Amino acid sequence: MNKVVAIGAGRMGRGIAQVFAFAGHKVSIIDFKDRTSEQTKYLFKESREEIFQNLTLLSSIGLISPELIDSTMDRIELHALSNSKDIILDADYIFEAVPEVIEIKEQVFKELDSLMTSDVIFASTTSTILSNKLATFVSMPKNFLNAHFLNPAYLVPLVEISPCEETDPKIVDKFCLFLKSIGKVPVVCKSSPGYIVPRLQSLLMSEACRMVEEGVASAEDIDKAVKNGLGIRFTSMGPLEFVDWGGLDILYYANKYLSDNLGERFSTPEIVDKNMEKGNIGIKSGKGIYDFSAINIEEYKEEKLSNFGELLKHLRLLPKSA
Repeated sequence: MNKVVAIGAGRMGRGIAQVFAFAGHKVSIIDFKDRTSEQTKYLFKESREEIFQNLTLLSSIGLISPELIDSTMDRIELHALSNSKDIILDADYIFEAVPEVIEIKEQVFKELDSLMTSDVIFASTTSTILSNKLATFVSMPKNFLNAHFLNPAYLVPLVEISPCEETDPKIVDKFCLFLKSIGKVPVVCKSSPGYIVPRLQSLLMSEACRMVEEGVASAEDIDKAVKNGLGIRFTSMGPLEFVDWGGLDILYYANKYLSDNLGERFSTPEIVDKNMEKGNIGIKSGKGIYDFSAINIEEYKEEKLSNFGELLKHLRLLPKSA
């Protein structure tokens, strides 16, 4: 059992506390904001109620066993900063989850920096600020990285790990193993604007809004198209796998048409142009974004179609027979 500290009693801090406590770890949520005793009392009551309601909902829809609710709640404590110095000193992992305002984060980081031990792993959970920037606020950047949880943090498996330039690779490995141990799926990316998911979804959501604006389709039909086509397809196959599955040449010519008609945002990435020149167009050529030379293509296709079919079956979306 590790001692986990969540700095900030907002939605992210509560979600992180819930998922680690559910996995059996002792978690302390620390409120870093100056409040009156009444305000603190109300915040802590609200926090515990929200976590309890989340667990109760998960139980009611059959995702967790009811008897796990109380034991999870028992592993979560809430504290004000004034009586938390020993808790911070004793922590194995600290997650910062204060508002996305760099001045606030800088203040919190510098206060924490004087309290943390040299072997604690310290992670921000920012969805916008680069880890390289945040690392300048701590004296031990080798132990620091960013861990972007997707809401709701207690349920979505993915966590985007973004080390800073000084992060010790061993710390990254240890942190990823810790996340895997509670059922999370960590991915590692550079300190880059938007990380992976926010960058992708920003483009998708913006284009969907443009289509409504242009009168291409109704909001309802656009969402239906994503839920029953694009989105469901990408649950069993990532976008780069799908490029290779269909062929880079299809993407190449589609982008050429779209960029001519809809603008520069649809221009073809250089990686696609270079692969086209080499004839590396995906599965059918043995190489594309991925190298398929050491893969049994038929087994790979069967696995992908099987997973996709099972998902369609679960959602009751399989084609209807005669």
